[in-house]
Amino acid sequence: MIQLTRLNGDRFVLNAEIIRYVERCPDTLVTLISGESIMVAESMNEVVKRAIMYQQEKQMLPQLRAARVECGT
Repeated sequence: MIQLTRLNGDRFVLNAEIIRYVERCPDTLVTLISGESIMVAESMNEVVKRAIMYQQEKQMLPQLRAARVECGT
């Protein structure tokens, strides 16, 4: 999940796995696999960066949980 901002300033959380594509026109438009589009305040590069970070963190999650168990936390 990534946190984004609507053009009116409202923050929301989006499941990054349902993003079909992101484009700049001139505002950033996020199109979902459902066909729905959402205009956001973040730049196209920032949305892509957050989606990539989400995927990287998702891949690391089992390792982090294992490390916590080993440390007793």
